[in-house]
Amino acid sequence: MKLSIACVATDRSRPISNGDVTSDKYEFDVHFGEPEELFRIALQEARYDITELSMGSHITKTARGDSQYIGIPVFPSRAFRHSGIFIRSDKNIKSLADLKGLRVGVPEFQQTAGIWLRGLMADEYGVKSDDVSWRVGSLNAPGPGERMKIALPEHMDVHSIKQGEYLDQLITEGEIDAIFSPREPNSLLDPKVPVKRLFDDVPAAERAYCQKTGFFPIMHCLAVKKTLLEEYPDLPEHLFKLFAKAKKFSLDEMLLGNVLRVSLPWLKELHTEFASLMGGNPWPYGLSVNQAEISALIRYAVMDGIAVKEIEPSELFHPNTHGLMDY
Repeated sequence: MKLSIACVATDRSRPISNGDVTSDKYEFDVHFGEPEELFRIALQEARYDITELSMGSHITKTARGDSQYIGIPVFPSRAFRHSGIFIRSDKNIKSLADLKGLRVGVPEFQQTAGIWLRGLMADEYGVKSDDVSWRVGSLNAPGPGERMKIALPEHMDVHSIKQGEYLDQLITEGEIDAIFSPREPNSLLDPKVPVKRLFDDVPAAERAYCQKTGFFPIMHCLAVKKTLLEEYPDLPEHLFKLFAKAKKFSLDEMLLGNVLRVSLPWLKELHTEFASLMGGNPWPYGLSVNQAEISALIRYAVMDGIAVKEIEPSELFHPNTHGLMDY
């Protein structure tokens, strides 16, 4: 029997799909898709045996005790999110501190990118989640809203926008003051609309954040259906090693210098710089090496009211994977 894997097509996953990295025990049927689609499928119907899963949603479900998946400390998506803060340039917003008391749009309140940004806003600028009015809805066109139901504390000002509305429309009309989103609002490219990124020099802000915290924010983890574990008890550890091998294959290929394997120059120099910032491993898998970062994300989810209680990072991942590390 083939086991199905649903994930985003990246240099971390393609080696498994195209056969550059293979399993000596399992056969996998890989399905590629975009995160929003994959997460809805995982959370609403658990269609795939193994799936890439939003860390925000995974923390929410684990804290509630109703998850059909258990995580593996393989992190297919990581990203700094300073580039995902969009503001009205006519509102005198100079920093995240100025968002206190304002209206901010998010595509989904449980979205991991937003959790990280609200954590950044609280830790670095003293503005907590309940200091802001949140408006939830699709970004550039009307859409379905939250991928799964969440129950938030009554004191949180979090409300869905009206049916037929979307966040880019609202910021264009001045109905909201900012947007937190990993994707760009269309108005950012419209010179007639006063919308811009908060940070003028995004790479500098992100480098400074990485130097200060040591974090390369985790967005997604790999997860396996709990119902498979009795029949395939070694599957979590096997998947960890397979995906770690695929990541190493990709990074090694990227660093080959005789012919550019990726259509950009200077990648070797950038790899050296960033690996130094990350203690030698630019994209670490494993629980122990990411413990502090995952603990911070859980703390932010509790602050947001998304997680109903504090949990230990280890609760998110299968016990057989707790001691695993990649290179």
